[in-house]
Amino acid sequence: MIFGPCPTNDALGCILAHGLRAGDINFKKGRMLSADDIETLVRSGIRQVIAARIVADELVEDMAANLLVQAATGDGVRASAPFTGRANLYARYDGLVDVAIADIDAFNSVDEAITMATLRPFERVATGQMLATIKIIPFAVPASVVENARQVAPRLSVRPYLNKTIALISTRLDGMKDTLLDKNRQALQQRLDRTAGTIIMETRVAHDETSVAEAIGKAMSANAELIFIFGASAIVDRRDVIPAGIMAAGGTVHHFGMPVDPGNLLLLGSVGTIPTIGLPGCARSPKLNGFDWVLERLLCDIAVTRMDITRMGAGGLLKEIPTRPQPREGVATEAARAPKIGAILLAAGKSSRMGSDHKLLMEIDGKPLIRHALEALLAAGLAPIVVVTGYRSDDISALIAADPVKQVVNPDYAAGMSSSLRAGINAMPPDIDAVLIALGDMPAITSEHITRMVAAFDPDEGRSIVVATSGLKRGNPVMFATRFRKNLASITGDTGARQLISEHLDEVVEVDLGPGALIDLDTPDAIAAYRGKVLP
Repeated sequence: MIFGPCPTNDALGCILAHGLRAGDINFKKGRMLSADDIETLVRSGIRQVIAARIVADELVEDMAANLLVQAATGDGVRASAPFTGRANLYARYDGLVDVAIADIDAFNSVDEAITMATLRPFERVATGQMLATIKIIPFAVPASVVENARQVAPRLSVRPYLNKTIALISTRLDGMKDTLLDKNRQALQQRLDRTAGTIIMETRVAHDETSVAEAIGKAMSANAELIFIFGASAIVDRRDVIPAGIMAAGGTVHHFGMPVDPGNLLLLGSVGTIPTIGLPGCARSPKLNGFDWVLERLLCDIAVTRMDITRMGAGGLLKEIPTRPQPREGVATEAARAPKIGAILLAAGKSSRMGSDHKLLMEIDGKPLIRHALEALLAAGLAPIVVVTGYRSDDISALIAADPVKQVVNPDYAAGMSSSLRAGINAMPPDIDAVLIALGDMPAITSEHITRMVAAFDPDEGRSIVVATSGLKRGNPVMFATRFRKNLASITGDTGARQLISEHLDEVVEVDLGPGALIDLDTPDAIAAYRGKVLP
């Protein structure tokens, strides 16, 4: 890659390294300069740019990021589209993230141009949570470097929680109250409520070796897949009551103790193929402790060995101390997740230029025009989708009745697009991160286009407004961060959100979707022409 100052006239196909703003020009870094861009820059008196020129056998950052993120996508994982050299991985369902530290190290050692950051192995994740991010540092990378990284790319997966059958055994001493033993089940049930698993048997027995062994035998007869034992007294030795009872039942003690605090006194054993765990006293507390790490792996059908226990020390200090408080109970810090993007599909207009026909009901490639736009939003995974109807709303409603969308009728549709936009905004739930506004008469916009726009959205990096373009011309769809809801709801007339975009240029990112971003079909001639046209 050639990097540095470049005469503007020689910068065709180069990538801007520094943003440019002069008059109406607002070109952000990373923009690949087109012939129209060069003409605009020269006309504005900009004679030199700082740019990067891609040379032979190099891959631009987004292409490189996409190849690598696809290689790293395993079971239960979804990859985002790349943007500015970054692509993310997200969980498709709740569970534990499975990734090997050695594999991450190998990937990050290939070249300084390629990086991957992940959650720690076996961290609990929720649906939609971010698991990893791949970032290409420069604007382009040699293809050979990308291939080397692809060959060693770690394949992240999410191991789902399984509904394991569980036996709970509690031992008791004379005089011990049932209310204390009740807490054993309550604490375990609280953990299962946020993961999975069913307690199929609970028994309370005397705190002696024979009683523990007999209870284990009953648990096996009940077909328990996991056996957990709360002792009336903490386990203090391999020869104590709980381990002795496991061995008397024909089981094995694999390891006593763990380098996690709280959780030091956990005992790892098994009877036949059934994991049998002697629980530390801290497992009666809802706060995070070493038992959580063991329980979650077992519920995901991940074997826990002696070596696994001994490797839990790094990061195993969970105890709250005055100089390092931990949010181990109550509301935890929200994990990074995929943005929740809603969509408004504007389908209320009268289409007066179509004569007696309604353009959204006319067929393109064998289906009504409105369905092209809606199916692209559905395939891109946006939710919720609000379809705003008005003119001939019953006819449009019949075409989308079976789709998972919310329909809103705008009785004031004749007042212009802004009234329909306001109706859509008011129907959006408060918990979305952004809303994409799409038009019902743009059949060339695909789910892949929408996915690219979603990938570009990142308010933390100053990309709160995403605008579809074709070359230098802005088109549709557009996307706004949720903080612009009030602004959008206050727009009047039929001009859309152009003024709002102009007022916040520093937060705008343009995504070139090609000709499709400018094609809306307003007349019979336009529809006839589109039916015979093949877009690049």
